Formats: sequence, structure tokens, C-alpha cells
Amino acid sequence: MKKGIALDDLLDGAVEVARAAGRHALRNRHRRGETDAVHAHDVKLVLDRECQRRAAAVVARRYPAHGILGEEGSRASRSPYRWVIDPIDGTVNFHHGLPQWCTSVALEYRGAAVVGVVYAPELDDLYTAVQERPALCNGAAIKPAETRSLSQALICTGHSKDIEADPNGFRRMETLCRNARKVRMMGAAALDICHVARGRVDGYFETRIYHWDIAAAQLIARQAGAQTEVLARFGGECLQFMAATPPVFPALRALMDPFGS
Repeated sequence: MKKGIALDDLLDGAVEVARAAGRHALRNRHRRGETDAVHAHDVKLVLDRECQRRAAAVVARRYPAHGILGEEGSRASRSPYRWVIDPIDGTVNFHHGLPQWCTSVALEYRGAAVVGVVYAPELDDLYTAVQERPALCNGAAIKPAETRSLSQALICTGHSKDIEADPNGFRRMETLCRNARKVRMMGAAALDICHVARGRVDGYFETRIYHWDIAAAQLIARQAGAQTEVLARFGGECLQFMAATPPVFPALRALMDPFGS
């Protein structure tokens, strides 16, 4: 990475960005019913936009030349640095009062993540990673589970809000349920991937997820020792992604391959 801004400063900035968004959401949980748009399988909240503005304000103050890619808006820049922000990952969970939600913040340099922070305010968990260092949760090193086979694995997954875009989704879920010990849909991709990094679950797979959902957590999982892969890319920052403990990864990937994208 280009010399100039130390990784420690960038990590400190990423934590500030994540806390600014996450704490604003936490303080305003009583407003979780304020919606911008309601869809059949998704909801957009007023707080999504507010939290993104809080995050963007920190970036603008600390790193005014940097670009931003966010779920709730982006800012182009000629800088090689780009912040990738999901202000509330797990919006439907948050809307219903479930604590399984987080703020995800990654900093990319020339397209590669160099800093990742996932902050889960209600769970009081702060996951952090930078290149070439171990991933941490609340300051302590984390690592994947030692599960050796898919048949013993707990796998997290999700389903596209656009059901028609994933016609194999229900067959894939059945296949996962038949081959893994258990399958869970917990509704916050960044946290699911961090659970892989921390050894709480053994794998994560989703056919259609967005770059801002996985940018920070992918770095955290890699630096913890998990295996990750973007399996396919679609338009509009949409992609297919999986992460797993290394012994489980090949079997999980082989199981999902026949379904394609």
C-alpha cells in the first residue's frame, strides 16, 4: 500500500466511522418504525440514510479526498482510497427489534480492502482487521472453528429479497439442510461472516449479496484464518460469496456449484 497514511490511523478512522453510524442507530432504536420504503421482502429506514450521513461526515472530516461507496449513496473521487459503508446491515432485523445487526466499514486501496471494521452495537462486539495482522474482536485475536467436515458444520446463508432473481434458492436451502448439521438464516451478512471468523459458525454462503455487505467482513475472515471467495459478480455491486473454515470450504463450494448463479 502507498506510504503516507499509517494503517493504525486508518483503522482508528474506520472505527470512528463505524461507531458514528452504529451508535446513532442504537440511540434511535425507538424510531425503527420510520420507513422510507417497504417492499415485499425488504424495508428501507429513515435511519439507514441518517447513519450513512453520520459515517460520511467522519470520512469527510478525517480524509476529505477519499471516495465513498455506500448502500445509501456514494461519492466519487480520484483518490486511490475508497470507503465502503453499510450503515445498518440487517435492516429488517433492526426494524423488528432483533439485536442481530451491525455497521460495516471497509477501506479499500486501489480496489483491495486494507482495513475492515464490523460494529454490532447491541451485541457490544467490535470486529477489526488490517492487512498482515490477526483479526480481532474487542481487542482479542479470533480464529475459525476446527470443524472438519460439512456434516458437522453449522452454515449461515441468506436469500435474495428478489426471489425471482434466485430461482434455485429453495432447492439450495434444501441441499444445505440435508448435508450440513444445521443451517441458519440470521439476516446480517457481515455478522454471519464475522461469526465464521470467530468460530461460532463454520461457513457462510449467499448467491446474491452486495459488496458493501461483505467488504469489511471478508478481510476480517481472511485475517482470522478463514477461506473466502467471490464466486460470481453481477451488475450493481451484486455478487455471489462464500466463506468457511478451511476444512469445510471445499465441500461447501462443491455442494453449491451445481446450482450456479
